[in-house]
Amino acid sequence: MTTWKQKRFWTEVSVTESAGRFAVELDGRSVKTPAKASLILPTRAMAEAIAAEWQAQEGAVNPHTMPCTRSANAALDKVQVQHSEVADMLAEYGDADLLCYRADSPVELVQRQNEHWGPALDWAASDLKVRLQTRCGIKHQPQDAKALKSLRTRVQALSAFQLAAFHDLVSMSGSLVLGFAAAAGWRSAGEIWSLSRLDEKWQEEQWGPDEEAQAEAEIKRQAFLHAKRFYDLS
Repeated sequence: MTTWKQKRFWTEVSVTESAGRFAVELDGRSVKTPAKASLILPTRAMAEAIAAEWQAQEGAVNPHTMPCTRSANAALDKVQVQHSEVADMLAEYGDADLLCYRADSPVELVQRQNEHWGPALDWAASDLKVRLQTRCGIKHQPQDAKALKSLRTRVQALSAFQLAAFHDLVSMSGSLVLGFAAAAGWRSAGEIWSLSRLDEKWQEEQWGPDEEAQAEAEIKRQAFLHAKRFYDLS
């Protein structure tokens, strides 16, 4: 049994503007989301990136080569309709942030975590006005309620398109702080991704690389880099 795939039926891809919002048209017809909503976009840069993805399709349409289109669809069909719930879910990462849970041994790992994760928490203290506290071990210890409320307010303030990207920045790194740092451009997305993989890198150094795990990590890295790009396009 063969699976039907949509084939390219259009000749021209264009970007249109109305009242400061943007749309992508295929031969004059506006692109729709899978839920049949109009694909109305917040910036020309995002619209042009999505238009380029549609223009690049040849033969059967391949959604896997259209990451900006997929992210925009998610923003409109999923995030926009449950914005508060998504924001609250992401804000909860602050109470168990990856950067706050430190090893107590070996000393080399402890030093590496302090050296590389400390500056990110310092950045959060200066730019987000929130100082999260570190703990040894994996047992959960709540952060200050006032700090968590401040972070939650920041997440709730993101637009649906920003939040769609922010979801991946946070969930893939395991860190609300690193999500904010990536969004703000504190360091490059690649550097921030490496910070989130510090423990995994340590394990590789001790026991050797696992090819399957490395392949999966590369897929996630590319998705993280895309999320940063989509956030910037928002």
